[in-house]
Amino acid sequence: MVATVADAGRESTAPEASKAWDSDPFNPARKRLSEVLLQITADESRSEITLNELMTLLKGRGRAALILLFALPNVLPAPPGLSAVLGLPLLYLCTQMMLGRMPWLPGFIGNRGMPFQAFVTIVQRAASILARAERMLRPRAAWLVAPRSERLLGGLALILAVVVTLPIPLGNMLPAFAICLLALGVLERDGLWAGIGAIVGVAALLLSAAVVYAMLRAALLILLGAFA
Repeated sequence: MVATVADAGRESTAPEASKAWDSDPFNPARKRLSEVLLQITADESRSEITLNELMTLLKGRGRAALILLFALPNVLPAPPGLSAVLGLPLLYLCTQMMLGRMPWLPGFIGNRGMPFQAFVTIVQRAASILARAERMLRPRAAWLVAPRSERLLGGLALILAVVVTLPIPLGNMLPAFAICLLALGVLERDGLWAGIGAIVGVAALLLSAAVVYAMLRAALLILLGAFA
């Protein structure tokens, strides 16, 4: 399965293929993402889970589901250092979303693992919130999640993902939350949620820019004071 995903990521860039991969909200047999994640955590035989294994276990949930999963730990309290593990795949997947490509991770990223108990902790904290959000999602405002719009959303998500990885004090929670809204909107073809995510994302970028400006100004004043 991992090899299939990798081959598809290298070969397919068609928006139609991307859309088909990401979700099929009209399929009544498709389980909610929260249900799939809870099923994965029930495997007590694991001590570690790699990102490629996680992609395989998600069974075609798509790029948006993976982006949501890798952004969510930056919104919720998570074990230290976990954002460093999930940061690279988040950047990689957002880039693929912007380019309209199938989800695929190179070996040096996909073979990285995290303690399974840390993964279980994140899922347990997020599952109830995710389940409530899923009940409010439904296909609407389709033009906001059409293939061309989805690429624009991917570009915004990529910029937000870069901000998430930067060492800005308290600067990663709001951008990560915006990425989650964007991913949920694309995953369930809900243009309203995707639009709200875009608005929150722009606000997060403006806030992060203001924080960086304030930090640089404070540092400059300290330097000027030291040499005065």
